[in-house]
Amino acid sequence: NHLSWRTVCAMSFLCCTCVNQSQRGILQTCGKFTEILNPGFSFIWWPVQTVEFVSIKVTQINVNTNTKTKDNVTVTVTCAIQYSVTPQDCDDYYFKLHNPHVQISAYVDDCIRSQIPTMTLDESFESKETMANAVKVQVAHSMEPYGIEVHQALITNMQPDATVMAAMNKINAARRHREAAIEKAEADKILQVRAAEADAEAKHLSGKGTAMMRHAITDGFKSSIESMQESCALKPSEVVHMMLVTQYLDVLKEFAQSGRATMVVPHGPSAVSNVEQQVSQGFQQSLPVNPNSMI
Repeated sequence: NHLSWRTVCAMSFLCCTCVNQSQRGILQTCGKFTEILNPGFSFIWWPVQTVEFVSIKVTQINVNTNTKTKDNVTVTVTCAIQYSVTPQDCDDYYFKLHNPHVQISAYVDDCIRSQIPTMTLDESFESKETMANAVKVQVAHSMEPYGIEVHQALITNMQPDATVMAAMNKINAARRHREAAIEKAEADKILQVRAAEADAEAKHLSGKGTAMMRHAITDGFKSSIESMQESCALKPSEVVHMMLVTQYLDVLKEFAQSGRATMVVPHGPSAVSNVEQQVSQGFQQSLPVNPNSMI
């Protein structure tokens, strides 16, 4: 015979319970769901009625998925899922789910393993945001009937195999060394070009200076010859002879005063005339030959 309601009430005790703001209470009467208790103070008939608490705080789980890329690189993808229980659907979460973490992880693994094999390793790193959005959409759609709301899905890490990482680091290091060598070569090239331009400019200026010096010397000789012709009524050849003698004596004087050089010069009554003849022959040999002047 079933117990009457009065008998049940006689065997029960009126108790109170408090539900926190971050929780919802699942009220059961004789094992059957009665209602969802909101935050605050409530009365229940114990032990006929019982209350189980469900947290509605945002929870995060990290799911590690091992898979292989399109270019046969083994990679471990870490995905962070942030979810919470919908307050009005706490009963679905409590009565329908046994282990939500395991079930969410299964959906995450399925989504990631359906996408990573279609991409290379570089493409996988570039498509992290796209994969995260796809995981969020699939997990949110699959867990919605169980009263779970997915707030965010984040791809927090993609870790290739250690040997692959070492190879990638070597490739990147080689690329950096090559770029550094190219930059250094370009810098050396610029320095050499600048040095060549500076040398050419210096030689150009030196040539101009030499030409101006020789022009000034020529003008000085010309002025001296004209002055001597006017003042002394000398012929040009006589003026040149006198200037050569003067310069010859000046050179001997400078050698004698310096005391740091020794020069043996044949000296005699005909020394000056010999010097004059040698200088004149040098000028004549350096002048171009005029065919009309030949006898």
